[in-house]
Amino acid sequence: MKAITNVSGVDGTGKNLRNTTILIKDGKFTSIGEASSIPNGYEVIDAMGKYFTPGLIDVHTHLGVHEEGIGKEGHDFNETSAAATPQVRAIDGINPKDQGFADARRAGVTTVQVMPGSANVIGGEMCVLKTTGTIVDEMVIRNPSGLKAATGENPKRFHGDKGRMPTTRMGVAAILREKLIAAQTYMEERKTGKTARNLGLEHIVKVLNKEIPLRVHAHRADDIVTVLRLKREFDIDLTIEHCTEGHQIAPFIAKHDISVSVGPTMTPRSKIELADKGWNTLLALADASVPFSITTDHPVIAIEHLMTSAILAVKYGLPEEEALKAITLHAAKHLGVDDRVGSVEVGKDADFVLWDGNPFDLRNKVVQTYINGELV
Repeated sequence: MKAITNVSGVDGTGKNLRNTTILIKDGKFTSIGEASSIPNGYEVIDAMGKYFTPGLIDVHTHLGVHEEGIGKEGHDFNETSAAATPQVRAIDGINPKDQGFADARRAGVTTVQVMPGSANVIGGEMCVLKTTGTIVDEMVIRNPSGLKAATGENPKRFHGDKGRMPTTRMGVAAILREKLIAAQTYMEERKTGKTARNLGLEHIVKVLNKEIPLRVHAHRADDIVTVLRLKREFDIDLTIEHCTEGHQIAPFIAKHDISVSVGPTMTPRSKIELADKGWNTLLALADASVPFSITTDHPVIAIEHLMTSAILAVKYGLPEEEALKAITLHAAKHLGVDDRVGSVEVGKDADFVLWDGNPFDLRNKVVQTYINGELV
């Protein structure tokens, strides 16, 4: 049990905290406000002179499946033996000893989504986990949290160069349709016991039943439109991941009741799909009322630069409050875990960060990071 006194900062919902006392019990926030006296048995943490925020959230990473510093042996994020591998799961490839988890904690990142890469049209299931722990099963807070799919140049290159479908954008969309239709058929046949279990199709059925969203890597505007076409055809929940050219068609995206993750905008324009990359994407999505999060796509951009990305978004015109929500509350909603994390509210997990000043000043740094009420 802990009591944090003299709290000043933000709670992630848009409210400022001033000289607040926060009580924590069993890893949850239990009281937020004025406290005339601290209950017996509480450890007191004096936050005087520090700036308080919720724990940060990165919605799109490859932590633990694309390990840093060890080369090919740590590349467990793309099962490229086939163009569609819905049967694989990120949780089975995550190494919690990856240095990136420690870097995340030092940078105030307390929750991440870990997903397969984008080499395949369907890459497999993903999960959401806290950034502390040694047993992945004990770190997870949502599994599965989505099914990864990808459009555009990555699946074309990885599989087209091997002389197999897809070699075109038409082929990418066709494979997605074929697998969704096969899962529809499988779902009906399983009801009557006419077919054996198929792990990959079972994972796609979760999408058809809206148990999890399809989370689709799409940079170019035409690829985003294709993905939204599939949403309408199959009546599924989905998110757009990267959404690099989202600013070109933001009002159209807004018609489809989806959220998007944007980034990693700090990268150079390393491929043709990034030619129109810029921070203006966030501004256009905000103007169109499209919910968005900011991502590093770690290790494309190191996880410790999630806050840096939010700072740059503000530099180019995004309001500070919206930038913070893009890596806290809106990010939690994107992942479907906003009942647990993303803001400082009674009943939620006690994930928070103490900074030595406003984190939107790049010169300020994390002093302490807490997950489930424990200093990590």
